[in-house]
Order: sequence, then C-alpha cells, then structure tokens
Amino acid sequence: MCLRLTFDSAQRDELRATFGLREASERDGQHSQPVAAWLDAARCAELLDDLTARMQAPTRRVAASLLTKRLGFLTTGVAFHALSAYDRRLDLTPGNVWIEDGHAQGRWRSALPLSDTRPLPAVEDHATARALLARTLFGELLRPLWETLAQVGRVSPRILWENAAVRLYSLYDRRLAELADPAIRARCAEDFAWLLAATPAELGLETNPLAQFRRPATASTVGRPVRFRRTCCFYYQATAPAEYCSNCPLIRPREAVCPAT
Repeated sequence: MCLRLTFDSAQRDELRATFGLREASERDGQHSQPVAAWLDAARCAELLDDLTARMQAPTRRVAASLLTKRLGFLTTGVAFHALSAYDRRLDLTPGNVWIEDGHAQGRWRSALPLSDTRPLPAVEDHATARALLARTLFGELLRPLWETLAQVGRVSPRILWENAAVRLYSLYDRRLAELADPAIRARCAEDFAWLLAATPAELGLETNPLAQFRRPATASTVGRPVRFRRTCCFYYQATAPAEYCSNCPLIRPREAVCPAT
C-alpha cells in the first residue's frame, strides 16, 4: 500500500498565500476553465479575446504571453516549492488542474485550483518523484497549453517557454535559496541543478527550455547582477505609460558578463 503524505498547516498556508494553491471548490466561477477548454483552439480564441479586452492589451499575442507568465509562476511555484522544500509531489496532470484568468485594474486575480490538492503517494525516492513531477508539469501540462496558446495567440513558443523558465529561476535563485535549513537548501540546489541539466526527454519536451534560457548575469544599474531575458514578454505593451520588467532584454546594458556568475 502506497503511503499518501500530507502537508502540515504551515506548508499548506505557504502554498496558498505565495503560489495560489486552491481547492477546485474555491475557483473563480466566472474566470476559471478546465485545461481542456484552453486546448481547444476555437474556445482558446474566445477566452484569449475576452482576456485581451479585460487586460486592455493591444493584441491576443500580448495577452497570451502574459497569461503564460502568470501560469508559469503559479504552476512551477506550487509544483517545485512543494517538491524541493517539503518533499511532496502534487498532481499537475491536466485533468486535475483548473486555469483561472481573473484580471482587473492591471493586476492578476488568479489562483491555481486543483481538483485534488493532496500530495501524491510517496515513491521510492526523491529523485524519482522529481523526474515524475518534471515530466508531468512540462510535458503533459505546459507543452500542450503552450502549443495551443502559441498557435492561437500567434506568439513564438520561445517567449512562452522563457516566461515559465524565468519563474522557475526566481523560485530557486531567491526564495528556496533563502530557506533556513541547510539540508533543505541542499536538496533545493540539487533539484535545480537536475532541472537545468535534464535531457529534453526527461521533461517530455524536444528541448530543455530551463537550460536554453539560463543566461549569465550581467552588471546593471540596480546595484546587483541581473540575468536578462533572451526574449521580451511584451509586458510594456500592456502598461500605460510603458513599464519594463527588470530583466527585459530591451533595457539590457552593454556591459560585460559578471565574472562571478
């Protein structure tokens, strides 16, 4: 009999407050759909057009990019914070995930509802759990979503994959690197190293976007090295006056790569 692990109250509160984990019963009734709705091109077009209007974005392309940036944050955050910090694996298969696209007054109002928010039964070791989670998240959930959004939104898949990659970088470079327990920090570092080195097949993809977009940090005017993106997410096109992400390639200075990175 497989042991089904649980989250303690502090762990669940962290996943809810920081990464938007929700029970499906808590989902936004007006702006939530099963993954299957977004995988249907005709329905995806309707949903994207509605989101474009609510965001006051100029095109579907901009809305599609910013939606994947939000989904990249929610999915990678919930999945890999639970895995690396708590040694727990959530069910991120498409049939268990709801997509919220609530957006108002220039801000996302969306969470990540799951039909079952309990951790999956334990497997033989952490490395196996990590490999299973990575293939489920990237190959089974995000790959078909990104393919449909790229087609319907007429946006480069490279942009969408970098949107997810930079969210995962931030999770490991900042939040998980600051955990107090050295043993847990070491596990986090090991998980991140594995993700960056994973073969495309291990992720269920044709290339490893986490390795592809891991650009060296460069000196910047903000007082710390910045890993500038290779692609632009179009955030500046959805803001008035135009605002740029801190790692936007359009504002990248022409300094040399920092020698310490």
